[in-house]
Amino acid sequence: MLIEEQLSHACCAHPFNVLGRHSNASGHTVTVWMPEADKITVSKIGAKSVICTLKPTQTEGLFKGETSRLGQARYQLKVTRGGQSYSIIDPYQFNEEAFHAVHFIDHQPQNLYQQAGAQLISIETDKKPIRAVRFAVYAPNASAVSVIGDFNQWDGRSHPMQKTELGYWVLVIPELNIGERYKFQIKDPSGNTLPHKSDPLGFHAEQYPSHASKIYDHAQYQWQDSEWMNAAKRDHYKTPMSIYEVHLGSWKRPGNKDEQRYLSYRELSEDLVSYVKNMGYTHIELLPISEYPFDGSWGYQPVGMFAPTSRFGNPDDFKYFVDCCHQQGIGVIIDWVPAHFPEDGHGLARFDGTCVYEYADPRKGWHPDWNSCIYDFGKGPVRQFLVASAMYWFDKFHVDGIRVDAVASMLYLDYSRNEGEWIPNVDGGNQNYEAISLLRWMNEAVYANFPHAMTIAEESTSFPNVSRPVYANGLGFGFKWNMGWMHDSLHFISKDPAYRRYHHNDITFSMVYAFNENFVLPISHDEVVHGKGSMLDKMPGDEWQQAANLRCYAAFMFGHPGKKLNFMGNEIAQSREWNHDCSIDWHLLDFAKHRGVNSLYRQLNQIYTSTKALYECDHEARGFAWIDHQNHEQSVLSFVRKSADAAQKVYVVCNFTPIPRQPFRLGVEDAGDYRLLLNTDDKQYWGSDYDVPEKVTAMNESWNNQPHSIDLALPPLATLFIIWQSSE
Repeated sequence: MLIEEQLSHACCAHPFNVLGRHSNASGHTVTVWMPEADKITVSKIGAKSVICTLKPTQTEGLFKGETSRLGQARYQLKVTRGGQSYSIIDPYQFNEEAFHAVHFIDHQPQNLYQQAGAQLISIETDKKPIRAVRFAVYAPNASAVSVIGDFNQWDGRSHPMQKTELGYWVLVIPELNIGERYKFQIKDPSGNTLPHKSDPLGFHAEQYPSHASKIYDHAQYQWQDSEWMNAAKRDHYKTPMSIYEVHLGSWKRPGNKDEQRYLSYRELSEDLVSYVKNMGYTHIELLPISEYPFDGSWGYQPVGMFAPTSRFGNPDDFKYFVDCCHQQGIGVIIDWVPAHFPEDGHGLARFDGTCVYEYADPRKGWHPDWNSCIYDFGKGPVRQFLVASAMYWFDKFHVDGIRVDAVASMLYLDYSRNEGEWIPNVDGGNQNYEAISLLRWMNEAVYANFPHAMTIAEESTSFPNVSRPVYANGLGFGFKWNMGWMHDSLHFISKDPAYRRYHHNDITFSMVYAFNENFVLPISHDEVVHGKGSMLDKMPGDEWQQAANLRCYAAFMFGHPGKKLNFMGNEIAQSREWNHDCSIDWHLLDFAKHRGVNSLYRQLNQIYTSTKALYECDHEARGFAWIDHQNHEQSVLSFVRKSADAAQKVYVVCNFTPIPRQPFRLGVEDAGDYRLLLNTDDKQYWGSDYDVPEKVTAMNESWNNQPHSIDLALPPLATLFIIWQSSE
């Protein structure tokens, strides 16, 4: 097919070969493809005089003209169509500017989001710079790609892109405005037109039904968080971390029952941030905010790995939210999903008609649990795409951490697959070496470029060294969710107290491996949905016992080694399980029981963040010692947490039965006075207000293999924190 016919059928892969300015013996030939134009003239930019008039060729819509007066000057076109005239700057004179992107894309991961997608550029001229957008999209097996948008009436014939050797298609279009919508029209290797594709590197996306990408300027937002960002590198391991996990679409929804709306990023910057600050949390963790098409996925089926979802505002609004968090001393963690992506037509699936981003073989490329595509972790451009995405959120949005979803599904080739449904690795095993390599690269790149950053793995197996450095044969994550602790402790606390003595090992076993990884203790969204019930609903007993069990368990969690994470609603004793379609039940705070639990969580955060013994040695065995982990008959558990210098010690005593125990003797390490730091049975938490001494003095009598002991009054279904501090 002649190139003129290719242009007519929107299947031209090399438009620069014919369009734009080309040298000839007498000067230049200017060729313009403008379907439905009646007349086109050429003049230098900023000049009124016409250099030449282009003549229509035998191919309708194709115009040509010759001139010796153009030289190397940039030129504009005056187009007459249907009796109306307008001026544009010809995109096809900017071939060098278009190819500029692909020269650097594959050098560093971050070059991808700095060069590809829709990049705002400035082109120098004799008069004034030209504002333009450089488009670059990876579609190596496509037969043709065009940029389409409001600026060309979504006509795939108007702006054909140029294919490059690296598989990227490029084009510079001048004078587009920030906020303009665009997509890519792609034809597969056989020339069939695919559903219009959103930009995989799009920075801003529109919601249903268009799912269009939008031109965005990252430079326009002025950050105000320099004090936070310029602070010395934070030692996350030795500082407190109490994380409030939030689904932005259902934290709070104004309006009546039938017409509830989302809070915007700007509104959340006031309501959510002030609430988190008041409650004493150190971090907010957001369920995925990378653009996603289906509300019911909660963000875990993303299609826009470089765009914060526009459900709640534009990218500047999200930056404002992060900015406000930092100004209030709150870190921001986002869920990041590199394991899989949905099949939506505008997304990455079969992007150019072939498996560009996913494994081609469904035994590796299809996820049976989530009915979604699995990235090809061994393909260079895909690996760069994912590493670049991780870095992008730290770079452009100042996030403090990413929690990487479904890591186990990436590590194992046989994850959720039966025999014969998976492909072994080169050694015949089930580990996905490509995914392991990718995760190590991602972690090394993040920590090397962003000293304040942290990465957290949601990894549910016993894969070794997840939170150990790559140089020590680890995966390189900073932290790992302790799914074993979560499962065992919830299994224990859900039992009737009369039977807990038979399950005592469930509440103690986590300490066998507590320091094998840098753990975060998660009570996440997954534990309060899909029929699992709310945290309050998991608790046995009558109304008072349910609340008491919840309070006792919450304090046990804050006393246990490891950073803390709680999903929204836990802190108000939400009585029904989470529903992403509506707000959590804030009206419950009208009742004393729920206000009491809320007050306890606030107090736990305050005590935890101000008491070194409870966080300094979260990941070191020297910061923990059992006092008595064998008292299964009474279902009482006791241990001590120590500061790094051992000058501060907090004794944690949990009574997991409704039977008060007085006197209860506890072995302690040191002589001196011991002060009550927390009693979850206190009346301010809706407890029974069992009388517990505020201060006791150690006796010189050994107990629990300790040289000293104290006598306590141990309330029913309660946890006590008892603090000792050195007087030296």
